[in-house]
Amino acid sequence: MATPSSQFKTKKPTTPGKRWLKRVPRDHLYKGKAVRALTVAKRSTGGRNNTGRITIRHRGGGHKRRVRILDWHRQESGTHHVVRLEHDPGRTAWIALLRQDQSNKLSYIVAPHGLKPGDKVTSYMQEAAQETNEEDNGITRTFAIDIGNCMPLKKIPVGTIIHNIGLKRNGPGIMARSAGAYAQLIQTGAEGYAQVRLSSGEVRLVPVDVCATIGSVSNPDHHHEMLGKAGRSRWLGFRPTVRGMAMNAVDHPHGGGRGKSKGNKDPRSPWGVLAKGGKTRKHPNQFVVKPRPRR
Repeated sequence: MATPSSQFKTKKPTTPGKRWLKRVPRDHLYKGKAVRALTVAKRSTGGRNNTGRITIRHRGGGHKRRVRILDWHRQESGTHHVVRLEHDPGRTAWIALLRQDQSNKLSYIVAPHGLKPGDKVTSYMQEAAQETNEEDNGITRTFAIDIGNCMPLKKIPVGTIIHNIGLKRNGPGIMARSAGAYAQLIQTGAEGYAQVRLSSGEVRLVPVDVCATIGSVSNPDHHHEMLGKAGRSRWLGFRPTVRGMAMNAVDHPHGGGRGKSKGNKDPRSPWGVLAKGGKTRKHPNQFVVKPRPRR
């Protein structure tokens, strides 16, 4: 029997796996299956490439899942009603099923924090693509700043919390899409770029014509969850990570030796690259105004 612990769900500690389990409640999510027309099959590769060699370590197994097709462009104009909120096994945030009023077309989006079934959301990307006068812009600014509405950055007031931010004109949303992620519009420049502060603290230049959605992403407490046991990580498709000192000398620079010593050498990756403190960035990004703070 599950018992709520503040905003998390815990269980009676009858086993070690239940003792350390801490999950975000999902009682408000839809319990049925996803709309099959908005999903595609996912073929697991186990981290192997076409030759069968491991190219991504610590991947494999996991429960079978279907990939949900999300609308990252939000080009469909008009009012959309939120039918329900769902869990997506392929991402940390909740997703929302929308129904367009005129065409009854269904689509999925990443659910903003605070969005509920029955709410209305609107995309203004098509209207913004057409030429409008200053009076129309004022009306849009007044009535469109609601959670879940999508519009270009140039239509959003400075200081607004946003997510699902694109990087190219007419392109999909790229930044701030995971659970609890957000960004803040801090300046709209006259050179065709706006300054956006990401949740990491980085300030970045973004074109003013790209899409952005009002609000932050749902499930902000995801990073406080605890899986409770190793098996739950295997269900998600993650395989164990073995320490280099526990390997043989042929498999890792820290391997081998009698005992548990790595041999008085600097920490290195399995391929001999310095693992701690080494510089990896070769070319600075011209669109980063202020890099994220480093510890």
